[in-house]
Amino acid sequence: MINFLKNIKAIVFGILITALITLILWHFKFIIIDETAITENLIIFSVWWLIVSIIIHNFNFFRSNKVIVYKVLFLLLVFIVAVIIDLKLNMPDNPITVTFLVLFWIGVCYLIVPKFFMKYRIPILLIYGGTLSYFIYVRLGYDTSIYFKEYKENVINLLLIPIPVIALLYFFEQWKWLKHLKAKKDKAELTLLKSQINPHFFFNTLNNLYGLTVEKSDKAPEVVLKLSDMMRYTIYEGKKDFVSLKDEISYLESYIELHKIRFQKRADIKFNYDLEKDYQITPLLFIVMLENAFKHGVESLMEDAYIHVDIKANSNKIVFQIENNFEEKDIEHHKGIGLSNLKERLEITYPNKHKLIIEETKHTYKAMLELNTQ
Repeated sequence: MINFLKNIKAIVFGILITALITLILWHFKFIIIDETAITENLIIFSVWWLIVSIIIHNFNFFRSNKVIVYKVLFLLLVFIVAVIIDLKLNMPDNPITVTFLVLFWIGVCYLIVPKFFMKYRIPILLIYGGTLSYFIYVRLGYDTSIYFKEYKENVINLLLIPIPVIALLYFFEQWKWLKHLKAKKDKAELTLLKSQINPHFFFNTLNNLYGLTVEKSDKAPEVVLKLSDMMRYTIYEGKKDFVSLKDEISYLESYIELHKIRFQKRADIKFNYDLEKDYQITPLLFIVMLENAFKHGVESLMEDAYIHVDIKANSNKIVFQIENNFEEKDIEHHKGIGLSNLKERLEITYPNKHKLIIEETKHTYKAMLELNTQ
């Protein structure tokens, strides 16, 4: 809802600012508006409205990315130079001005959708290069009256028609990308469920449960309840796009408690968390690293095993940190389907909004996962 209101705000302010700037430039005769060319005016206004709205919507982003700001300023400089040249030469449809404006539009296209532009840069440059060459030829090769009478409309159409065509092509590319993304996400989700429902862990827990029931231990009902809750969470909550961070923490706590019951040897296991509020996150992200810590640490070490887990959630960020020790010969922490699947899911669900740092020495393993929830 917040993002929707932010988008509406950017669109409304974009229209108002674009209209205000257009009126100011027109009033002081920096631009000339042909009132009969309705289609041309609408297209030009829409392009500028789009540019201004994007700048407003991504103001904080531009403020923290100075390189992009410099590119925007350079494009504005190109536009200003085009206007100055147009005023100085006082020549209708001045070829130099039109060339600068076309270069400006190409620069805007590259700035807004760089990957798309680089993919189709050759046809885009060929189209505009050919159109500009034709325009310069007819503008300079014929008398002004003949140009305006016979060629102007065709040239303007040639310069403007590629804009909606490129826009449609871009939206088609986005549609294809979204379809591919959904298919990739579904595949990753399925792989995740297969990798997280660990038969080794559940079978060992059931064996321990059998021993507790034979001994008629008071812990048996607790183990049954925790195991049932974990399986339910993994199968049903794991399918959702987002879950409560508190629910995810409860899942991790149940996992740790079951492992404590499984292992008779002493291990220093600490799990601390500090939540500013209950954020929504993608499910089953943290369990991969916790599972690895038990598998490669507590299970392999005969003594002095430890696992320290810390979760902090504040300022629209969630930071998960885990540290454990392990045998020097067990160096498989960073390998396997679990961690690679985690990285793939992070790229899909938190693109450019996550940071995963792994540090490994001879005997210790540290991992830090930071998620931006905005």
